[in-house]
Amino acid sequence: MLDRFKSRSGPGDPAWEAKQTELKALAEARDAREAERRVAKEAEKARLAVEKKAAEEARVAAEKTERQRKLQAEQEAKERAMALLAEQKAKRDARYAARKARK
Repeated sequence: MLDRFKSRSGPGDPAWEAKQTELKALAEARDAREAERRVAKEAEKARLAVEKKAAEEARVAAEKTERQRKLQAEQEAKERAMALLAEQKAKRDARYAARKARK
């Protein structure tokens, strides 16, 4: 068993050095992929934040437009009601004047 332990390659052995170099390259590649994923994740977060902000702005603009449309419709309805009342008053006054003229 001791012979098996001693026969293992260690520092200074070209095969061991090659294996260590390979392991180091694999670790560096893994770290690079992790960093790349982290950057992609941050970019995705930023993109989602921009989309969310744009959607919120669009929603606010739509609500503002809808409020303005409703206010305009209410104003037009008030104006029509006032015009109708004025027309009814004019007709009533004309009838009253006609009755007075007949007497």
